[in-house]
Amino acid sequence: MRGDAPALSVLGWLSRLPLLDRLELAALSGWSRGSVYRAVGALERERLVEPVRHAAELIAPTRRFALTAAGLRQLAEAEGVDLERLLRERMVSEHARRLFLGRIDALATLYRLCCAVADIGFPLQARCYRAAPVDLCLRLADGRSIALLRLGRLNERGSVARRLARLQGGPRFAAVLLLAPDETRLRDAARRLRTMSEPCFLSVERDAARAGPDARIWRAPSGSPPLSLREALDLPGTDRSWPVERPLVRVSAPIEEGNPVRLSVRTLSARLGPSEKRALDLLADWPWLRLDHLAKLLGVSRSRLRGLLRRPGEWGLINRLAVSGRTRLALSDRGLALLARRDRASVGGLRQRWSSELIDAKGGFGWRNVRGTRTRQLLRNLAHTDAVHGFLAALAEQAPSKGRQLVQLDPPHRASRYFRFQCRLRSIQPDAFGVLRREDRVQPFFLEWERRAIRPSTMARRLAPYLHYFSSKRPVEDHGVPPLVLVAFEAPLAAGHFLRLTREAQQGSGVRLPLWVSDCSTLEERGPLGSAWRSSERPIPERAFG
Repeated sequence: MRGDAPALSVLGWLSRLPLLDRLELAALSGWSRGSVYRAVGALERERLVEPVRHAAELIAPTRRFALTAAGLRQLAEAEGVDLERLLRERMVSEHARRLFLGRIDALATLYRLCCAVADIGFPLQARCYRAAPVDLCLRLADGRSIALLRLGRLNERGSVARRLARLQGGPRFAAVLLLAPDETRLRDAARRLRTMSEPCFLSVERDAARAGPDARIWRAPSGSPPLSLREALDLPGTDRSWPVERPLVRVSAPIEEGNPVRLSVRTLSARLGPSEKRALDLLADWPWLRLDHLAKLLGVSRSRLRGLLRRPGEWGLINRLAVSGRTRLALSDRGLALLARRDRASVGGLRQRWSSELIDAKGGFGWRNVRGTRTRQLLRNLAHTDAVHGFLAALAEQAPSKGRQLVQLDPPHRASRYFRFQCRLRSIQPDAFGVLRREDRVQPFFLEWERRAIRPSTMARRLAPYLHYFSSKRPVEDHGVPPLVLVAFEAPLAAGHFLRLTREAQQGSGVRLPLWVSDCSTLEERGPLGSAWRSSERPIPERAFG
């Protein structure tokens, strides 16, 4: 292999960007696909690289590759570099390998973006980071540096704010490319980056994973018209920062082939399939889901659901508990750690809030004995939690038959919105937020499931934050179009009282509120997308979603 330039190039790229697949290696190295395929095949036969099978919701099944201990020694010899130095300066140690295996889903999307940049500014240099605010840094042929940053599904508002603050206070780049999990968090990140000195361009991760360099999917924080990646990279300045992280203190070569590898949380992302990962994401968002609700949210049969939960259950990622006579599911601490490492979130922080483990193993199961503060609250109000889950499951089940797609579904901690009203920070705290799409039209909505707002004073307190929110420009800034406010009551009488109070409040404030009200029996009979909703302007039940 000593004189095989494509093979040496493959080893070099895998030492800088671990877990590339062959198409990505071809795009980044500049060698033809045939040359890369032959080189990787030869390296695999010589056991200098090992394959890792991987599939994710946004990335088709593929084989990714990592250096073996023999491949690392071969690379050190070919480059004339001391092996210890290579272990410290590049992502090739056993610790780094496990770290990036845990992030394999995030890396796959970022690598697709790297390939799109390579189409524009070849040849590239690249560097991966463990703990910096950016995930990757690219150096174009003209010397400019481009930072790549991905916000994960589990990253909460506070952690995103801290990370973007570190980005703004760190090295300067010619441009920053940021991937957000959905439109809502993209708009929130854009607001935080408006004071950024260097150019920033943002896109939804799903779009960036599938688009080429000429697709107009990138937006600046200022709200300018969408740009293609090619157009965006024509605008940046000349900054050439190339951040360097501290070398690892303790390093070890990759485990020799044939040695047993313990089934670690850091390796499971590469073993799970896309549907299994989607089920885990839903359980992270909605703890204590019933099996029938989870099946409807996933759009699968109960028998298919049993197959999807088999391996996560065997690997200890899910807690299956009998609560109030029904089987309910929640992520275990091991499952939380798996998703936290993918999204660069705090494992300890997630467990503190969302753990479903018992505080006292001998104390028996009950809401007081559950460790996570938020899961404990959901379990304490289980009737309300069940009602919200049931509504969302019915919506997901009914949407395809009505020609709609449920493209976003956020739990309460992500559904909240903060805004200023009369010089004070205010908020709305709905039970869920979602986005339905019909062809090219999207309709966001908030859900409020009311069990206690039966007195006029309580109803007025529930309504006031929404009147304040819709009196500002924030609804359109947050979602592009005004979202609906869906309020469901258990009793038709309470729904009627709330409608009358809403009508009076709108007349008194002059604020038009796109609020629709229904009740349990009507929703059960007609479904969330049926003629089950009344507004202050339309007392006869009709469809809330046009």
